[in-house]
Amino acid sequence: MRKIVIANQKGGVGKTTTAVNLAAGLAHKGMRILAIDLDPQANFTFAMLGSTEPGLTSYDLLVNGYSVPEVTLTVKRLGIDLVASNIDLAGAEVDLLTMMDRHTLLATRLGEFQLNYDFIIIDTPPTLGMLTINALAGADEIIIPVSTSVFALRGISRLQTTIDQVIRKLDRPDLHILGILCTMYDHTNVALDVLKMTSDHFGDLVFETIIPKNIKLEEAHSRAESVFTYAPHSKGAGAYSQLVEEVLQRG
Repeated sequence: MRKIVIANQKGGVGKTTTAVNLAAGLAHKGMRILAIDLDPQANFTFAMLGSTEPGLTSYDLLVNGYSVPEVTLTVKRLGIDLVASNIDLAGAEVDLLTMMDRHTLLATRLGEFQLNYDFIIIDTPPTLGMLTINALAGADEIIIPVSTSVFALRGISRLQTTIDQVIRKLDRPDLHILGILCTMYDHTNVALDVLKMTSDHFGDLVFETIIPKNIKLEEAHSRAESVFTYAPHSKGAGAYSQLVEEVLQRG
């Protein structure tokens, strides 16, 4: 079972779009997927459920002591199991401060049961707070989306420092960056410059896949669909199909 967290403390980089379409693309390949939304904005949850309000959520998983099976619901149209989020999760940062194992609660919950999945995909908030640290401590692999825009690499060193601290202080030696994913590419000179800078800095960690700036990706998200069901022949769908293949190859 591979546990992949999608993380970047910079907002607006296609993090949730990547989480949704990676999970959907892997499910389409016949993989058994558990999606976990650890972002209080709950965009990952909306993309899976639309306006349907979830019952128990990741807040109940982390703070109220519920187990993964108890908080998991099945999204039949996508063939994905989901631990949903809602705005209640915004209070978890404070609630977790009083808990002894506050950094590793997700890892503990995931280890309590024999979970029958090929992949667990975890979406995180655009911060480096307690929720993101829980996600990192509960995962084995990290995908970092980077938008091909001005200041794209700003803050990445801070994320790398946090990852290193999780590895050392929380004893997660297997945690590693699976890849850097360039997103929102629009063929401008700025985008080309960012691609080169990203490649120069991260080398082979950069995925060959480049996610284009594509209106179909935004439309799919707003309609609570994956791009594969909403616009299967779009450039966005083609790019995320390629990413799925790369993730499988790097496993």
